[in-house]
Amino acid sequence: MSEDLLLTFRSPPLPFFVESNRITYKPGEEHPNRTNLGVFDLLFVNEGTLYVAEENHKWTLKPGDVLILRPDRWHYSFRPCDEETVFDWVHFQTVGAWEETEDNQPGSIRGDYYTYAIRLPKKMKLNYPDEAKLIFSQLHEAAKSSSHGAFWDRQQRFLHLLQMLDEGWRSDAARAAVSVAERAAAYLKLNYRNSISNTMLSEVLDLHTNYITRCMTEVFGCTPQQYLLYYRLDQAKLLLIKTDWTIARVAEETGFRQTPHFSRLFASHTGMPPLKFRKRFTT
Repeated sequence: MSEDLLLTFRSPPLPFFVESNRITYKPGEEHPNRTNLGVFDLLFVNEGTLYVAEENHKWTLKPGDVLILRPDRWHYSFRPCDEETVFDWVHFQTVGAWEETEDNQPGSIRGDYYTYAIRLPKKMKLNYPDEAKLIFSQLHEAAKSSSHGAFWDRQQRFLHLLQMLDEGWRSDAARAAVSVAERAAAYLKLNYRNSISNTMLSEVLDLHTNYITRCMTEVFGCTPQQYLLYYRLDQAKLLLIKTDWTIARVAEETGFRQTPHFSRLFASHTGMPPLKFRKRFTT
């Protein structure tokens, strides 16, 4: 179902603003017929009704509705406006990875301890249309200026808009999962040098181990112990490059109690043993 399509953007790099405007269509006017526009086209209806299609998917957009059209598809109007229709449009793009999936499918893009997966429904109705109208108006004003400060202003306002859309559509259960996963991740990153069991994490967060694991898998795509391992190995990479410490000390400083075990895991993760990794990136 087109109503259930979900767009996911890996960040960083963050999607960036290109241009925007507010348009009024009289009865009989319609959205342009375009193919491979090259940028994402975000539409927000203020008044009236907009009839928009992308390939075989069709949407009837009412006030408060948001639709994001892909940069690589055919967009067209399947019916002219039958009343005066006011809507905002924002063109944006990303140089990072992105995908479109069914809402009930996991997809291949997930956040981790360094990146975040921005998830936006292709179509959604905003519960705060007045706030959205204000943000769009401010964005349009910033887009008209060519000053140095205006560049930062419009990018910041656009990111505020993305954040509002990303957070606004999630159910209470989804927001709770993100909160739990982030709390668990923060504890693991703060204490990665120490031995941390699932039981210990459960006691610290005062939540059942299975629930924490489910939340972290949903948000980060890995279990708490996998997250801890990946974070430790990344910290080990930094120490190998930035210090002249022995492999044994690097292992100890990143929470590994046995050097041979650390070396095996490191080689499995990076494709080379720690010493070779150091030589490759420091000589």
